[in-house]
Amino acid sequence: MLALKLTLVPFFLLGVSMSGKWWGPSIAGWLAGLPVVAGPILYLLVLAHGPEFGARAATLSLSAILASEAFNFAYAWICRSRSWPIALAAALGTWFVAACLLSLLPVSLVWAVCVALTAVLFGQSFLPRSAAVAAGAPLGRADLAGRMLAGAVLTLVVTAVSARVGATWSGLLAVFPLLTSVLSVSSHRAHGPAFVVSLLRGMVLGRFSFAAFCLFLSLVLPYQAATPSFIEAAALAMFVQWCTRRLTVTAGARAQANSAAGME
Repeated sequence: MLALKLTLVPFFLLGVSMSGKWWGPSIAGWLAGLPVVAGPILYLLVLAHGPEFGARAATLSLSAILASEAFNFAYAWICRSRSWPIALAAALGTWFVAACLLSLLPVSLVWAVCVALTAVLFGQSFLPRSAAVAAGAPLGRADLAGRMLAGAVLTLVVTAVSARVGATWSGLLAVFPLLTSVLSVSSHRAHGPAFVVSLLRGMVLGRFSFAAFCLFLSLVLPYQAATPSFIEAAALAMFVQWCTRRLTVTAGARAQANSAAGME
């Protein structure tokens, strides 16, 4: 169990971090929407506390998309005129306020779906726009090691306090914007606010796959063993992620074709 806590999240973080270096902010943001942090943490919570606890935590993780979008919204707008420490502090404060409000609401799968959908639509509509396509941010070994260490620490903390804080806060903390924070700050320092905005906008489409992952777990965990449930949920998340990527590419191609036709 300790080996899983120390390796699952850090290696997922490594993969997403390298994607930003190779393919740029939009792809990194899109991949960051996958449950690379919350998924392993929820799996460990199920192993430690059982499927009912895990299903409830997954429901709260679904609703916590609202808190994640609140973080993105605050960071994206503030980073345009302020330095990264101010933007990060404001974004984390916004996330915490949103998480506290979510913890006070009744736990309902229907409610969680409505909250998550509203948050995604809000983020898509009101995040600032950017066309940044800068090359991947320079990542040294120290940067990568720091991200992996942060992932391991978050996993250890959430699983350690889960028995005390219960399924509600365990589910919310599983979606703590660790990956978003490190990607935003490193991108902000290396390339500036336009790059960060492009990264955060890329995360919006990734929310659909995360929502599918959490929704599936909430429904099947009480009736199926943990490991096959998570394998199936991960497969569903990757399928939804592929679909959103295909739709984005198709929409972009159509927009370019229409633009070219208008210029002729």
